[in-house]
Amino acid sequence: MLTLGLIAGGYLLGDGLTRAKMADRSVTVRGLAEREVVADLATWTISYSATANDMTSAQASVDRDTASITAFFAELGFPEDALQPIGVNVSSFTQDGVPNFTVRQRMTLRSNDIERAQRAVRRQFDLVRRGVMLEEGSGMAYTYTRLNDIKPEMVAEATRDARASAEQFAEDSGSDVGGIRQATQGYFSIDARDGDGGGWGVADTPYKKVRVVTTVDFYLS
Repeated sequence: MLTLGLIAGGYLLGDGLTRAKMADRSVTVRGLAEREVVADLATWTISYSATANDMTSAQASVDRDTASITAFFAELGFPEDALQPIGVNVSSFTQDGVPNFTVRQRMTLRSNDIERAQRAVRRQFDLVRRGVMLEEGSGMAYTYTRLNDIKPEMVAEATRDARASAEQFAEDSGSDVGGIRQATQGYFSIDARDGDGGGWGVADTPYKKVRVVTTVDFYLS
């Protein structure tokens, strides 16, 4: 009985040491997944203002611009509720003893019709022809809002990419890849597909690239 106990104990100890040694053998790799998508939300913030010697004239000028902007988007086929005022600001100053009043208005267009929004941006100079002086900060931004719909598939794709790298490493070192020891999901980034972005006088692009990098530890045997 004593002999059998020693044999069994020795086996379990050896097996435990073997498993502990295997647990120490692992490789850490990164997996990449990228996907090109098209934005599904367009947001155009329009800022404009008017300055006059009296408040009534400044406000009347802004009201005319508002009517021109409303007509512009209606002609392009946007529904009336797509364009909403989001803020107004009034300031005054005196120059050579003469008071001046500035009324500044901001409006926002929100639409899921990306093609129509692009057509509007291409025709934005029509607003200038109508007398609307677009201020800095006026520009179209395109957003992709369906990230949660593609997250699971992209994480799985990044994990497969990581395993492929681990298998190449294992082949070079004469090992086999086992299960996942530990995994860390990186953050998702959404950038312009071709590297171009929005700026003063430049519209953002609806064509985006979604990217995620995962870090995975694989057991090696």
